Amino acid sequence: MKLTMSQALVKFLDNQYVSFDGVETKFVDGIFGIFGHGCVVGIGQALEQGGHSLKFYQGHNEQGMAHAAIAFAKQKNRRQIIACTSSIGPGALNMVTAAGTATANRIPLLLLPGDTFACRQPDPVLQQIEQPTNYTVTANDAFKAVCKYWDRVSRPEQLMTACLNAMRVLTDPAETGAVCLAMPQDVEGEAFDYPDYFLKKRVWYIDRRSPTQREIEAAVKAIMRSEKPILIVGGGVTYSEAWETARFFAEKFNIPICETQAGKGNIRWDLPLNMGGIGVTGGPAANAVAKQADLVIAVGTRLTDFTTASKWGFQNPDVKMLSINVCPFDAFKMDSTAVIADAKTALLDIMGALSVREYYSTWGEELAQIKEDYNAEVDRCYSVYLKEGLSQTRALGEINKLIDKDAIAIGSSGSLPGCMQRLWRSSVPKTYHMEYGFSCMGYEICGALGVKLAEPDREVYTMVGDGSFLMLHSELYTAVMEGAKINVMLFDNSGWGCIENLQNNQGTDTFGTRFQARNPLTGMLDGAIVPIDFAKIAEGYGCKAYTVTNVAELRDALKDSKKQTVPCLFDIKVVHGSMSEGYDAWWRVGVAEVSTSEKVQAAYEDMQANIEKARLY
Repeated sequence: MKLTMSQALVKFLDNQYVSFDGVETKFVDGIFGIFGHGCVVGIGQALEQGGHSLKFYQGHNEQGMAHAAIAFAKQKNRRQIIACTSSIGPGALNMVTAAGTATANRIPLLLLPGDTFACRQPDPVLQQIEQPTNYTVTANDAFKAVCKYWDRVSRPEQLMTACLNAMRVLTDPAETGAVCLAMPQDVEGEAFDYPDYFLKKRVWYIDRRSPTQREIEAAVKAIMRSEKPILIVGGGVTYSEAWETARFFAEKFNIPICETQAGKGNIRWDLPLNMGGIGVTGGPAANAVAKQADLVIAVGTRLTDFTTASKWGFQNPDVKMLSINVCPFDAFKMDSTAVIADAKTALLDIMGALSVREYYSTWGEELAQIKEDYNAEVDRCYSVYLKEGLSQTRALGEINKLIDKDAIAIGSSGSLPGCMQRLWRSSVPKTYHMEYGFSCMGYEICGALGVKLAEPDREVYTMVGDGSFLMLHSELYTAVMEGAKINVMLFDNSGWGCIENLQNNQGTDTFGTRFQARNPLTGMLDGAIVPIDFAKIAEGYGCKAYTVTNVAELRDALKDSKKQTVPCLFDIKVVHGSMSEGYDAWWRVGVAEVSTSEKVQAAYEDMQANIEKARLY
């Protein structure tokens, strides 16, 4: 077929499918776009011409629409995507942050930014960045550092190898992340006789990788030698849909479960062996058992500093690591015995071999006590009363109790992910959606839109701080356009409270982290708090908005919101500094080695002492 490069691209994307456990799914749902001169007469023309089933979504900030696409793919367990197209220059560069978010979280994201002219005849064109030392470099080269695959389609026939390689990466559980196909705006409109076999239906198989017999035996040997193992449930358990297998594995061998941000919510919070979130943003139960563990069975986790408490969380001097992961890069971290395999398949195979040996851990009644104390602590946080106003933990608790059990809660940055990993109680799988691989401010509202597009029949609640809302909320307008009813739970504490806590805990007084006006007397940002009526902002977009200052108002608003059909925003005024505290975990951050402050000097000495307790690799 004689088609332009863009027309062929649209036809190709419309015919891609994935197969997982025998279930076939159309891979590309649609394309988000903000049109400009770099794409509107190319891929924009191809989409407008029709002859395809791809849905077009109109974004309002390139980073925002790409984050919505990430959330969509994450909620779909990486088996369906929305591609994103933009113009050249600033439009393209706006998506670089989202590319980092996708790659850090191992989520498939296809980016199709416009690029400068391949023929170079009109150069320099509008929004082109010229590099006098290398004319082949354009703004889109910025994507290389944050993508798992990058290509520039400089001739229309190059589209075929570019697309096949893009799909290879997007559908590979071990290698997936952001993929960028840079599209010069002249080439987008150039034609080529594309063969029919390139454009026909193509199925990509996401097969479950099985562990080798050697890997099974190594895992069994490690577990048999342990007395007090723990099981860390990561995002790989989610994407493998292995939550029931993980639960059964833990119950069969009496192994306490600890959850990462990506793995949380799939195993019921009230399961006796579920100790909740682990690490820096984890709770007291998981961190307590982690310190005693002599074996850490890490399933589908990258073992980030927040999960491992900067490699400090495992204090048993004899502790060993066993990692089950489809990605070898992750499986070998922290000197682990590596099982490179699908989470569900590996757990089943190891469980079978372990059952023959009648293994059972030596964890005893202390687990029940740790769990009981943890439940009591969550109840306490959920019932905190402050005479000066509503606490963040109380507000979160009321939301957790009153929303539907199958409603989806979303978070990403600030102090709320800590409160949520420590305190949020999930009873239904896939109802806890946290982007914490990149902890990208601005993801929350965009993510809510993406999740709602993926799950249109379920209520979606996104927990966002005032700082993150100010950074990026343009896709709230997209939600209004799409008729996507999302609930924005905006916690207004007048600043970046999470970073202020970090600042204060390391000996530095509050500086630049509260939203204060400039003081004419001092010349510093230490004047009065600048008030914002977030409810009015939302009403201006066409949302239903509520101002909440106490528990009664929050309960009434939650009840009324269930009757609404438009996006709802809750402007929740919470007391400054009323978030949850850390539970016996350490996070290594850089502290000034020299300072005139005694508090900073003490923080540096404390850091050095904790470094001595942490693993080196």
